[in-house]
Amino acid sequence: MTDHFAKRRYLINFDSRRLGQVFTDVLVIGGGVAGLRAAIEASSRANVILLTKDKLPDCNTAWAQGGVAAVTDSADSVEAHVSDTVQVGCGLGNEEVIRLVAEESPTCVHELIEWGAKFDLENGAVALGIEGGHSARRIVHAAGDATGKELSRVLSARAVSAERVRVFENCFVIDLVVADGKCIAALTHHQKYGYQIIWARSTVLASGGAGCVFRETTNAPSATADGHAIAFRAGAILHDMEFVQFHPTALYLAGASRALISEAVRGEGAYLVDREGKRFMPAYHADAELAPRDVVSRAIVDHLEKTYATCVYLDVRHFEKGRFAARFPSIAALCRSFDIDVERDLIPVRPAAHYMIGGVAVDLDGRSSVAGLFACGEAASNGLHGANRLASNSLAEGLVFGKRVGRVAAESLAGSGESAPRDLRFAMEPSWRTELDLPDVRNSLRALCWRNLGIDRHGDRLSETLEIIDFWGRYVMDKVLDDRAAWETQNMLTVARCIALAAAARTESRGVHFRSDYPNTDDKTMRCHLALCRNESAVRLMQVPL
Repeated sequence: MTDHFAKRRYLINFDSRRLGQVFTDVLVIGGGVAGLRAAIEASSRANVILLTKDKLPDCNTAWAQGGVAAVTDSADSVEAHVSDTVQVGCGLGNEEVIRLVAEESPTCVHELIEWGAKFDLENGAVALGIEGGHSARRIVHAAGDATGKELSRVLSARAVSAERVRVFENCFVIDLVVADGKCIAALTHHQKYGYQIIWARSTVLASGGAGCVFRETTNAPSATADGHAIAFRAGAILHDMEFVQFHPTALYLAGASRALISEAVRGEGAYLVDREGKRFMPAYHADAELAPRDVVSRAIVDHLEKTYATCVYLDVRHFEKGRFAARFPSIAALCRSFDIDVERDLIPVRPAAHYMIGGVAVDLDGRSSVAGLFACGEAASNGLHGANRLASNSLAEGLVFGKRVGRVAAESLAGSGESAPRDLRFAMEPSWRTELDLPDVRNSLRALCWRNLGIDRHGDRLSETLEIIDFWGRYVMDKVLDDRAAWETQNMLTVARCIALAAAARTESRGVHFRSDYPNTDDKTMRCHLALCRNESAVRLMQVPL
């Protein structure tokens, strides 16, 4: 049977001579913290195009509540941050990468302050919070629970004002163009200018996550796995796609989209209780509400099954009057919008897909397996998170690796010559298969992934998931489609299949990946990375030693 996911190289037919031509030294795809920081750094050495699929602030970074994990207190240490990250990563973390982030994130925080970031202060110093898995207070935050929004504001202003940065908003990357083994361009569709080809000497993929593959998610609507999918089609190796982190506490109200309730709320002393008002986390872990996220998420799911409930609750009623609203003004306002008075009422929550740990396999400088293609942030897999992300390490990673990868991508241009257009064409034969209703496929895919690729996985359900996705793929991946929603659906199918393939292959439970049919960790055979890549006829899955 034809593997439509392996066979599919480009989503559109094109002739490069007939497209609008744009040229740059470095193309940065994505306007979150990693992409912005990469563009700023690269612009000191090269001309840069920063491309975003929506408006610049419309990404997961701007939605981030918790903060930046950085050692800024003399009572804390880099060694402790490294140790916490290694422990939470469940044996798959790369200690060299972990140490790099722990050492450099404080410098990045101070740099942001110099650029005008307004972090919360306490007694004249940067205020610090604590979240699950951390052994010390090291979470730098802004406006209580709007750290991502503040980072986006400061970095966007810096990037937009940089002389050598051009920002292309509302521009969707359909595919990466690879010739002679090197990434040389991106096929794009601009809301105003239509189809274009952007020729670049280096490309940095900082496109964010894949949370919208799941029905229940805290992610921005733009997180449709596009970066993972275009890299996969371009031949890049993906690592550890089975590792998807689920946040334990998303606001759960019938008919409302899920909204994140930051882990910092539990860090400040909130309890998790059931509908009887009883705390249950102490029975699951010694750290109770401050256990790592995978532990808390599974505990909630288990307790829901035992109590036949649809949600649990965050209890902050014991906080001093006014304290919650002062520390978490955005969350307090969100609760008020649903007539929840946090000083009197419980906050209904349950887990939701939150962070994509797997991604494009890269080295310490963000280089992928495809020459000329770099990746950083949530689109990349560099070994920082291992099998489970330590809270607030993601913004730190975006800052540290955005800066590092932007510099390396620009420095790699030396001696590479100018980017030059090539005569390239691609055409698929028309498909005569029935056209499926794509919105229906998209909604059904998200529901399927939530049920079968969610917090609790099982081999039989994973096999079923692959069968269903392959069926949809025969009728969706064989079509040349011409709008963003259709391309996003094709990308979501591609990445959901990658997640399912890797989840089926990892026959153990580790970190965020839990198999009820393989509940134990298997260090003997599974302490490795799982790598996925495609060629023209098949998708290959391999074990890669640490």
